[in-house]
Amino acid sequence: MLGVLSRPSQVISSRIENWKYQRAQAIGNHRAAEIEISALRQRVEYLQKTAITDAQKTSEAEEAVRLLGLKRALPLETKGARIIANLRKAPFGGLVLDQGEEGGLGPDQGVICPEGVVGRIWSVISHQASVLPLDSFNASTGVMLARSRATGVLQGVGPGKAEIRYIGRQEIVQVGEPVFTSGLDRVFPRGLLVGYVSAVKPRDLELNLEVTLAAPLDRVHLVLILPPKPPMQVQPPSTPPSQLPNRGGK
Repeated sequence: MLGVLSRPSQVISSRIENWKYQRAQAIGNHRAAEIEISALRQRVEYLQKTAITDAQKTSEAEEAVRLLGLKRALPLETKGARIIANLRKAPFGGLVLDQGEEGGLGPDQGVICPEGVVGRIWSVISHQASVLPLDSFNASTGVMLARSRATGVLQGVGPGKAEIRYIGRQEIVQVGEPVFTSGLDRVFPRGLLVGYVSAVKPRDLELNLEVTLAAPLDRVHLVLILPPKPPMQVQPPSTPPSQLPNRGGK
């Protein structure tokens, strides 16, 4: 009778022990799963960082190849440099190069990249130089239109954009027309690509021409430094105007 009476408590005790075992096993499996998930997350983060680093290295290698091609195509003694800081969005900011006076650099030397003109050197110290990009409000560059060869002055107006001034109203200018350096400022030789006309707005005595710059100033990392006061006429490394893409209009 005692065995019969104690059987329910034994069953309950057995079920409790079984539940405890299953719960402990579940907790152990859960902790193991959390550890595995954490390890997988770390692995994914590592692979993502590696992919980003590899992509940056690949992009910089491609940029270096294009820069080398530009250096070979341009018949001038140029020097390569790396942009180590992009401060264009700061007040009176610009670009900072990893070379300076000890590398033979000086103020008012032109800076270019494979896509087009970047700007000019503004100030130089021993190991660094600051560059005034074309879109800075205090930047001005001598330019000419591709079709009419009319000359004017490019003035920066903000990120990636500029305006051409001193172009007479009689000139016929089309949206998408390429804009090149004129060589008149003795900083750049004639014929380097600056950008494309994005808008034409007549004023009283002249045209107000808005320009989208060709050089990707937010993404450029490697540049070429032109020699001081280069000759006005050199063979430009750009595509002839007739073959350049028409950006923004017919």
